[in-house]
Amino acid sequence: MSLGEGEMRIDPTLDAGQRELVIEIQKKSKTFAIGLVLGVPLTFGGLHHGITEKPAGFAAAAIGLVLAAVGAVAMVRMRALRERLRGITPDAWRSPAAHLPGARRAATLAAYVNGVLALLNLGAVGWLLVKGAGWGAYGNSFGFGALMLGAAIPLGMGLAAASTIPQLLRVVPAGAKVGRSLYSVLMVLGATMLINGVKGADPTALVVGGAVTAVCLGAMTLLGRAVKRMRGEQS
Repeated sequence: MSLGEGEMRIDPTLDAGQRELVIEIQKKSKTFAIGLVLGVPLTFGGLHHGITEKPAGFAAAAIGLVLAAVGAVAMVRMRALRERLRGITPDAWRSPAAHLPGARRAATLAAYVNGVLALLNLGAVGWLLVKGAGWGAYGNSFGFGALMLGAAIPLGMGLAAASTIPQLLRVVPAGAKVGRSLYSVLMVLGATMLINGVKGADPTALVVGGAVTAVCLGAMTLLGRAVKRMRGEQS
């Protein structure tokens, strides 16, 4: 089912109740994204400007806080809707095959794979904060705001990946599915870097982009198999 031009397609296997929840989640996710993209740089950039330049920056920071608060409320509501969706989705419950050694091993492997994803994203946050000094991001308000926004994205992904580990240790297949989605985001970034490396004959971009793409493909394959094993579809 298409939700319109530029919208995500909804899984046709969902029933009417699940589909309605997915549509509501997508609406809330847009509000959350707007609040994040506008609120974070305005808040941090405004504070930087207010402290280092003119008090008018604090007004921008106040607007940013309002936007960030709107995004935060949307995120809370979105999480509540996701909990409701999980409650009526089979993969959100402990697998009926959880007693099988193969399912438990698959869940443990998926937990490790998602743990690596969490560490990679948290490492990316640290890397961005350190590199920001070399880029001059701490010396101007726009750069500081952009840096904080850039750091917020992998931070959120890392925390999301880490939150799936307890689920996987209970042999809940949804944790592996979330990990696959997060890895797919990184794979798009890696593929983009790889393509740019080919076009610009940049060996560093080729190596890094190729490595990220290959790792993400491997992780997504492992997580896909783990989901099937946790469901009892594979021995």
